[in-house]
Amino acid sequence: MLQLPQQPLPAVNRWFTAGEPGPASLPEHVATSGVGDWWADRALSPRVAAVACAGHVLLGGDPYSLTPSLLAPFARSRVEAPVRFLPVLGAAFDRLVPVERMVYVHREPVAAPRPPRGVTVRRVEPRDADALTALGDDSAWIHSSWGGPSGLAASGHGWGAFDRAGRVAAVACGYFVGDTYEDVAVLTAPERRREGLALACVTALCADITARGRTASWSCGRDNRPSRLLGWTAGFRLHREYVQYATGNPSVLPPRVPRPASRTSV
Repeated sequence: MLQLPQQPLPAVNRWFTAGEPGPASLPEHVATSGVGDWWADRALSPRVAAVACAGHVLLGGDPYSLTPSLLAPFARSRVEAPVRFLPVLGAAFDRLVPVERMVYVHREPVAAPRPPRGVTVRRVEPRDADALTALGDDSAWIHSSWGGPSGLAASGHGWGAFDRAGRVAAVACGYFVGDTYEDVAVLTAPERRREGLALACVTALCADITARGRTASWSCGRDNRPSRLLGWTAGFRLHREYVQYATGNPSVLPPRVPRPASRTSV
């Protein structure tokens, strides 16, 4: 697959539906945020394309124009694709694990819970980048769709619960932000769980999304009961179910282009 310029070609964009909730907002997010990559089988008249961000990949187009080696860039990723892509995906990786997932849409208004004493829930600002970094490597996924802590802090799409020392106790953000839907993600510091902080951040973020004239969505694994419960409590209701595929290592690597022989003068 060829990596394309940041702004996708019109021929590529047509394979991804705009204005849908959940990870379907990924192409719009990549196009506007500049975080992520566009791929196609060829630069002129592409037959198949992909858009990738934060380990998530959407595939579209004609899978019969692909060879398994072309999918090597999407190893160890979470891929969403039409069923017709399954044969080539199965041949491209040493394992392909289906993961049942659910997409919820925010339907019910929920009163913002009062945070515990000493905690303030507010919009994440550029000055909070260091506090997001301090959450550690295990929490880095929360800002990966924005290119890192500074990107999320400057995006205007995050709400956090901060203690008196400025530490992040919980943070929620628009993970993939489209023109119609913003798909929400949330993280709570392990030592601050069971304090209602995730709900407080999500509620504040949803109100902010509504004020922008958009709708919040919520995506999670079918077996992730805590996430499903939190989404329901925050006013999200089921919209659709789908299958995502976790890929392993490439089964076939792309052929190497031979380097030209070096010349030595005598």
